[in-house]
Amino acid sequence: MSGKQEDVVRVLLRRHGRTYASEAGVALRDTPAPLYQVLVLSHLLSARIRAGIAVAAARALFDAGYRDARRMAGATWQQRVDALGAGGYRRYDERTSTQLGEGAELLRDRYGGDLRRVREAGVREVPRLLREFPGIGPTGVDIFLREVQGVWPEFAPCFGSKARDGADRLDLPRTDARLARLVPGAELPRLAAGLVRVALDAEVGADVRESAGV
Repeated sequence: MSGKQEDVVRVLLRRHGRTYASEAGVALRDTPAPLYQVLVLSHLLSARIRAGIAVAAARALFDAGYRDARRMAGATWQQRVDALGAGGYRRYDERTSTQLGEGAELLRDRYGGDLRRVREAGVREVPRLLREFPGIGPTGVDIFLREVQGVWPEFAPCFGSKARDGADRLDLPRTDARLARLVPGAELPRLAAGLVRVALDAEVGADVRESAGV
C-alpha cells in the first residue's frame, strides 16, 4: 500500500468507517437476533431509498420490539407499517411490511429463527438461500454478507459493486482481494461501509480526500 493510500484508508475509517449495522443499533454477534436484524436492515437498504432513511426505519422496527423473527412475524401488518413510517420509510412501507412478515415466517418455520442454519449450507449455497427471503435480491445479499463478514469470515473479503465504486473514487484498488490487503481482517466491514458511503455521497469522498491531503 502506498503512503497516499494508507492516509486515505486511515481517514476513511476514522471519519466514515461506521458499519450500517452499528448505525442501526445492532450489536453484531453470531447469534440469531443480531443476524436477523442485519437481514432486515439489508432488506431496507436495498430499496431505492436513501440509506439514512433505511437505517432510521430499521431502528424504528427494532425499537418497536421486532428484533427477531418470532416478534416480527407476530406483529400485525399495520404495526409493521406504523414502525416503518416512524422511521420515515413511507414510499415502500406497505409492500415492505408484507415482505418482512413473510420473511420472518420463513425464517421461523424453516430455520427455527436462526440464520446460522442458513450458514450451515455452505458458502456457495448461502447467497441462493438468502434470496429466498422476500425482498432480498442480489443487492440485499451483498449488503448482508458485507456487514456480517466479520462474524462469518468465510465470506470475507466481501465488498460488492457499490463499495468498489467508492474505492474507484478514492483511487484505491477495485478488486476485493486487493482492497482486503489495505486493512486487518477485523476492519473489513468498516472499510466496506466507508467505501459505500463514498459511493453514495460525493461530499464524503471529498472530505476524505481533503483530510488525507490527496
